[in-house]
Parts: sequence; C-alpha cells; structure tokens
Amino acid sequence: MNGLPHLDGETIDRLVPPGRAVEALEEALRGGLDPEQAPPRPVVDVPAGQLLLMPASSGPYAGVKVATVAPGNPARGLPRIQALYLLLDGATLTPIATMDGTALTTLRTPAVSALAVRRLAPPDARSLVVFGSGPQAWGHVTALRGVRPVEEVTVVARDPDRAAGLARRCAAAGLTARSYPASDPAWRRAVEEADLVACCTTARTPLFPGGLVRDRAVVVAVGSHEPDARELDDDLVARSVVVVEARTAALAEAGDLVVPLRAGRITADHLAGNLADLVAGRVVPGPGPAVFKSVGMAWQDLAVASAAYDAWTARGEISGEHERGL
Repeated sequence: MNGLPHLDGETIDRLVPPGRAVEALEEALRGGLDPEQAPPRPVVDVPAGQLLLMPASSGPYAGVKVATVAPGNPARGLPRIQALYLLLDGATLTPIATMDGTALTTLRTPAVSALAVRRLAPPDARSLVVFGSGPQAWGHVTALRGVRPVEEVTVVARDPDRAAGLARRCAAAGLTARSYPASDPAWRRAVEEADLVACCTTARTPLFPGGLVRDRAVVVAVGSHEPDARELDDDLVARSVVVVEARTAALAEAGDLVVPLRAGRITADHLAGNLADLVAGRVVPGPGPAVFKSVGMAWQDLAVASAAYDAWTARGEISGEHERGL
C-alpha cells in the first residue's frame, strides 16, 4: 500500500481543535452509537509494559489503534503511551490513511472528559485542580476551559518542577495558576474549593481523601485502565453520581469502581449511566458530587480520526509531505 497518506500530530491538532473533538464525540452518540456494544480491547502484557489493540466501526469508517504503554519510558525521555492509528473505509475495509495515534489519544481523552463535564458541571464552574503534569493534564486544562469558564487552575504533581512548568503554561494562556508538589498538603484547600478536579496521573492508589470534594464539584478520572489501579477512593465514589463511558468497559477495567465494588461499598446499580445516557439527558443529578470515570474506548478514537480525515480531505490537503509507504 504505497503512498498511503499519513496525518501527523501537528496536522491532527490543526484540523481538529478540542471543541471540534467534543462535537465529533457527541455526534457519534447522537447518531446512535451504543458504547455498550463496542468490542473489548485485548491487552497483552509484555516485558516493557502493555500492547493494546483498539478496533471500532461506525458509519462510513472503521479503524484500529495499536497502542503501547511503557511505564519506563518517561525516564528515557519518551512518552509513556504511544500509538499508531489505521483508518479504513467502512464499506470495503480498505486502508485509507494512517495517523499519529499518540496525538489522537492526547486529543480525544480530554475531549471525552469535556463532553461529560459540559453536562455535569454547574455553568459557572471556574476553578480547576489538575493532578498530573503531563500531556493529559494540559489537554484537560484546554478542553475543560472550552466548556466551562475556567479562570483558576491549581496543578498538583509529584515532580515540583514539572508542576511549576505546567502552572507557568497555564498562566501564559491567561489563567490564574499555582502549583504544589504532591508532598505539600497545602493543595488540599484547593480541592475543597474546586468546581472541577481532573485526575490525569499514573497513580495506583487514591490521590486525595474523597471527603475533601464539595457537593457541587465534578471529578474526572482518566489515569488508569486496570481493575487494581485507581485515583479515587471509595468514599468519593460512594457519595457521587457516577457516569462512565460504558458500563461493560468500566466494570472490567476501572479500578476506581471495581475496587469499591469488590469491597461492597457500591453495587453495579450505583452507576448512573454511560455517555450515551448523559448526552440523551437520562442521567439524574444527585445531591453530592459527580464523578466521570474514563478508561478510553476505541469508538472515541474513530470519531476523532474520522473528523480529522474529513477535514483534511475537505481542505484538499493531500500532499506528498503527508504520504509514506506502509
């Protein structure tokens, strides 16, 4: 398949800004996509980490993302998560393009969170606490700012230099920003006062006591996709309205929910709905906080990849610089 076009990360970011990514996800759900019917992704453990295969089909396109998770990569100056996306014609399954799957993941994950926050958070949500300092942390600042009038950002991370660096980036974007190392308990006050909390870390145990979160707040957790790893504690999950991408995926992969389920703190009925329910207005608000737990699903990659390809072809950007053999 010589000459198969390739969309690099810069091209994807230019063609699909965060707001368009949110729209593409909502369009897929409103078009009848059922997250519960999405095929499960095989996860294969290898010495360096994990290999993930994420296939999906919807409308005129199908596609598959091959992703890797290598925990040792950041120490080597490499991304922890890397990926390549193959987009196919839906009718013939003919490959029509490859894409930078890492950029696609970095874009679609915050967009999924923003789609949920747009329906769960109060219209005047202005303060955001972000746990983490990597690409997903910055992506969530950008995406959540696009759906709520965020003015103030607090960054909490294990590495104080990285936390301060992200806070400076936020300040350069016009936000009031501050940072704390995770070892400094002063960040607890920020969590108590936050309208939004975004958990974008590699933590395997809860990041903060759930009792700190006030009733009107919305918490999104995107950092884990394993049943024994979590960023949120039992107390927060038990007192919150919980929305997931899909019940099937969450109950298999989301340690934030699987752990309290196993402990008897909640039952499967505690889940208020999935993203399709939320978009359709079928999720009933509760008196406590709201939690959106994401593990990442293949249909989301396809929705955003399709939007990128449609925009790319519409603008006539097919050129030699974006082509390569496969």
